[in-house]
Amino acid sequence: MTAAAHSTVAFDGRFARELTEMAIPWQAETAPDPRLLVLNEPLAAELGLDAAYLRDPDGVRLLIGNLVPSGATPVAQAYTGHQFGWLAPRLGDGRALLLGEITDASGHLHDVHLKGSGRTPFARGGDGLAAVGPMLREFIVSEAMHALGIPTTRSLAVVATGRQVLRETLLPGAVLTRIASSHLRVGSFQYARATGETNLLRRLADHAIARHYPGAAEAEQPYLALFQAVVAAQASLVAQWMLVGFVHGVMNTDNMTISGETIDYGPCAFLDIFDPAAVYSSIDETGRYSYRNQPVMAEWNLTRLAESLLPLFDNEQERAVDLAQESLAAFRRQYSAAWSAGMAAKLGLPDGLDDDVASPLVDEVLSLLQQGRVDHTLFFRSLSAFARGDTGPARSLLPDPSAFEAWAERWSALGPDADAMDRVNPAYIPRNHLVEEALAAATGGDLEPLGRLLDAVTQPYDERPGLERYAAGAPGDFGAYRTFCGT
Repeated sequence: MTAAAHSTVAFDGRFARELTEMAIPWQAETAPDPRLLVLNEPLAAELGLDAAYLRDPDGVRLLIGNLVPSGATPVAQAYTGHQFGWLAPRLGDGRALLLGEITDASGHLHDVHLKGSGRTPFARGGDGLAAVGPMLREFIVSEAMHALGIPTTRSLAVVATGRQVLRETLLPGAVLTRIASSHLRVGSFQYARATGETNLLRRLADHAIARHYPGAAEAEQPYLALFQAVVAAQASLVAQWMLVGFVHGVMNTDNMTISGETIDYGPCAFLDIFDPAAVYSSIDETGRYSYRNQPVMAEWNLTRLAESLLPLFDNEQERAVDLAQESLAAFRRQYSAAWSAGMAAKLGLPDGLDDDVASPLVDEVLSLLQQGRVDHTLFFRSLSAFARGDTGPARSLLPDPSAFEAWAERWSALGPDADAMDRVNPAYIPRNHLVEEALAAATGGDLEPLGRLLDAVTQPYDERPGLERYAAGAPGDFGAYRTFCGT
């Protein structure tokens, strides 16, 4: 059944139309008793969607693909993926559908995507479903990332389906409605390359250029310019993750976007104590996707993208490889520059400070945090109070303040800008214990903790009375934290 979206927005099926070899038309499974759990009304307004309609029964059915908007062509997208280093040649949307694309009032194109909508031909034995908890986790963390100013897919809604999902126990099922500038991934290009059809690879690259990097079309070598743009976007993105202590947890090639948006909030978490080796994924036994490895793995994924694009770089293989390597080499420089600038901002350092002054300050303070097992977010937020003369909060976080005080004396002498620091060091992040508290309550039918947590993390830099527990570190008995992918 189709319906208008009761808004000024028209749905399209552009990906399904332009890249038919990578799109299998499919329908979402019918939910027996759909019930809206959370709707992102500000995002709906940005997209031109009528929030009142989306709350009505027909609107809720649209949000889970049981009422297909006019113009939409729901498809399961095909892509490849290196999963923890192992190649899965035919991965694809096993429990997801691209419902269609919409254009907002500013002319920007967005994917409307469903997660947990049922089995597809790519399901590989899975049930194609999702539980309430993991879908609400993605809603919380993706909206927090957006509020932090970090490029990300967005969450429009989570709808409970009324169907039970079997994991270790029976859990209530749900569908997430996700918004993205596209769902093109490194794995999309790996898939196209593996077909051996250079024409498909070229059309996919043209599609990516048109959607994300239109300036590349004017370059002397458009496909090389596309790759260089993706390298720059990912260098910037991963630096931003590192600066706020975000650990993605599953940086497979199917989870790296061409747009430079963070995608797939499965086994993800934010650092409590500063630990470069932190791993939060229950299945990452070797630490491949640990906090400190994220820049390395981003470069690894980009190498796989370069390999996929080689036929478009140059007809001569050796020349194509040289061009790819030259462009890929920019990643480390760009990441390092973004990281260094971000750390200088977190410390409130003046512009133009010599690197031989800034770098030792950064290295030493991170060493102090690691040795003292200090809370990452609390420490950097407390530094602005220190810069204003309230030295107690920062000192109290260090088990041995003497080394910190020697560092702080040198840092303070540079005149750090406390107000600027408060604009980049959040007071509120999705604290792991608070996320678990909200998800457990929501799974049991109580959405109040979810609402309170969302209120805090969607205004992360603005400290407000009554939200003290959302700025506090993890309780001492919280223990080692592990997250799961939800399948």
